[in-house]
Amino acid sequence: MSDQSPPPADGENVALRLVEGMGGFSPQEWRGLTGTTSGSAGYNPFSSHAFLSSLEESGCVSDETGWLPRHLRLETGSGGLLGAIPTYVKSHSQGEYVFDHGWADAFERAGGHYYPKLQSCYPFTPANGPRLLVADGADEYRPLLAHGLRSACDQIGLSSAHVTFLQKADRTALLEAGFLERQDIQFHFPNRGYGTYDDFLATLASRKRKALKRERREALADNIEIEWLTGSDLTEEVWDDFHTFYMDTGSRKWGRPYLNREFWSLIGERMANDILLVIAKRDQRRIAGAINFIGCKTLFGRHWGCVEDHPFLHFELCYHQAIDYAIQHGLETVEAGAQGEHKLQRGYMPVLTRSAHYLRHGGLRQAIADYLDNERQDEAAIAALLERHSPYKADTMPDRKPG
Repeated sequence: MSDQSPPPADGENVALRLVEGMGGFSPQEWRGLTGTTSGSAGYNPFSSHAFLSSLEESGCVSDETGWLPRHLRLETGSGGLLGAIPTYVKSHSQGEYVFDHGWADAFERAGGHYYPKLQSCYPFTPANGPRLLVADGADEYRPLLAHGLRSACDQIGLSSAHVTFLQKADRTALLEAGFLERQDIQFHFPNRGYGTYDDFLATLASRKRKALKRERREALADNIEIEWLTGSDLTEEVWDDFHTFYMDTGSRKWGRPYLNREFWSLIGERMANDILLVIAKRDQRRIAGAINFIGCKTLFGRHWGCVEDHPFLHFELCYHQAIDYAIQHGLETVEAGAQGEHKLQRGYMPVLTRSAHYLRHGGLRQAIADYLDNERQDEAAIAALLERHSPYKADTMPDRKPG
């Protein structure tokens, strides 16, 4: 397919086409897109070729799982890569964390077909990051990508196109291309240059500070020890244990865990230095673990699981240890995943996240536009209310991070 939007002002001929998976990009040319080189400014591990190709090669992302890769590639007439969008033809709405099940149900009841749809995101990953990927300094190509995504939806004949957990530049291009904006709330920890975890605690109200100290003590009772594993520490034996933890929690929480054992081996081989596993051990046996991904400024908390139940151990591994790591390594933010008001009392502040949605059917589009107008007001009000109930002292309240 090709987009009908005008080319850049310099008259360079460009084309947009769909490719069937990350095999349509070489790792080298993908690394040329903004923020895709490990350790560089703006690096997001989920936008890396290693992460996205591991999802595909392991079979976690495939037609069989309802995630058919159809990535958009923006290129010159000679085939040089200018930009890309990771996109998937979806036969359901699982694993996205921006919920549109109600939209699908309403459209189906009215006689329409909501699925398949086109989804741009990092699968199973509710993390903010770049979606309209362009070469560094080539922001003029973002509008072409935004219009190209809408054009792809029209030409394939899908009901809709969705881009979730947006950054500001992508949001602007998508809204200008006619997408509708949606907001949601996450909880992120803002590191204000703390030297230690105790420095962070000192910014909390006395009662909240004492509660967290007690919680951490109780989490480590019963001779539980914590270790951080990254790089060469991530052996196949470690991945065996972590997959057991993940399967236990996933099976109880949503019935069908998304990620298989092969996926952990692939990312352990390809991006071990971008991964932090926080492991709990008791009597030298691993009993629980939480996986985090390391960006240039952000620690992204993802999955956790356990084979023994201990009070507050989940909070210790997923939230307190993440704060410890971010402070020690000078990271600015911890993103602790989707939802979870319980994170607020542990220092994680409400942040508005953004998504963009294109609906082909005019009636469905208008109904959703009206709904989103009200929802955005509600989400902003909820975020402000939650902020007023934060554990911070009035004079140490972190500045609100713009959504």
